[in-house]
Amino acid sequence: MNVHTGRQPTPAESTLVDGFVDRMGELPGDGEIASARDNAIEALKTQGLPSRRVEAWHYTDLRTLLRGIPAFDETGGTNALPAIIPGSAIATVSNGVALTSPHLEGIEFTKLKEKLADGSAIRQLAIRGGDDAIGQINAAYVSDGWAVTFADGVELETPVELQNAQLRGQGHVRFPVKFGKGVKATIIERQTGGEGEGFSTSVSNVTIADDARITWIILREQGVQATQLAQFTATLGTNARLTLYVVNAGGKLIRQEVHVLAKGEGSDFQLRGVNLLGGESHTDVTMTLGHLVENTTSVQVIRNVVTDRARGVFQGQIKVNRIAQKTDARMACNTLLLSDEGEFDAKPELEIFADDVACGHGATVAEIDDNHLFYLRARGIPENEARGLLIKAFVAEIVEELENEPLVEALEAILDKWLAAHV
Repeated sequence: MNVHTGRQPTPAESTLVDGFVDRMGELPGDGEIASARDNAIEALKTQGLPSRRVEAWHYTDLRTLLRGIPAFDETGGTNALPAIIPGSAIATVSNGVALTSPHLEGIEFTKLKEKLADGSAIRQLAIRGGDDAIGQINAAYVSDGWAVTFADGVELETPVELQNAQLRGQGHVRFPVKFGKGVKATIIERQTGGEGEGFSTSVSNVTIADDARITWIILREQGVQATQLAQFTATLGTNARLTLYVVNAGGKLIRQEVHVLAKGEGSDFQLRGVNLLGGESHTDVTMTLGHLVENTTSVQVIRNVVTDRARGVFQGQIKVNRIAQKTDARMACNTLLLSDEGEFDAKPELEIFADDVACGHGATVAEIDDNHLFYLRARGIPENEARGLLIKAFVAEIVEELENEPLVEALEAILDKWLAAHV
């Protein structure tokens, strides 16, 4: 079974394509759902995993990097993890299976397995395009997740934590979430893994209605042998605001895609990213943002710390439609490179078809400032501790923008843990 005409499929491609036949009998859904799965795997079979020849994957040659895929392991589950913020409502997925969800007034939690089984999740399996390897794999193999609907006007004082734990083996989940008008909520999408070899995909499809105020944190702590391909998509209504944090603090091979459409006038999208990269890991954050109407705003700030032989990627593309006058869009990617063998590739892009806009982008790469290091050491602070303080200050500036103090403390604890292991 050839993935590309004229060339042999890689072991990973063969596992994904050939293994689908063995797995399909255990996947929920028939009719249109089964057909959508077949189409997804056929697209993957025809196109294969993307290589650097595919522009969107130029810095993450998945065909080369994804050397193998572990088998499904039905014993790799776990119970819900303690909430990262005490008091949070938790909806758990473990080893690709939705386990428990909270009971909250005005919020409906439905196991995605049920929506796949009755066919109502068919729109969730849509593929973004020919280079959407994440969508193809996930649509073919997705087994469960949580579909969450917030009624109009819901305001939450504590976060909702969507847990996806994959200790080993394979797991493929989705989180379709709809926020009604005027909703105010914080969501923590917590992606965790064990130390065993794991391969997972996760897709979050988010719809934000008019006047909603949503903070969404993607927090990733994967094991050193874990591969995860993840996708976050969102559409914003009139005067809607989405603040998205992406925090990567582990994993062997990570690709996090963010695709946002500002469809409503007055909508605002804020992205803050923290990539903590060590060992021989490869982490890619790729974003596309479409400003589709007048008077929309966005700011993206990415901070990266690279040490050892790690490699990081940030691709950020902002498109401003012809009718999207008065757009204000800004993007910055700042990297602290701590090793001669580390690497970071930044590719910010602007495509502007309107003429009355304020848009800009920039990228920097630097080492720790020797003057700052000398200042601290001259005051009796040991070198390693001084380096750690400077690195933490570089990243904490982003984290501290959050207004939730317990959440800031939790993220800083993750940063401290990473620094202790890598600096």
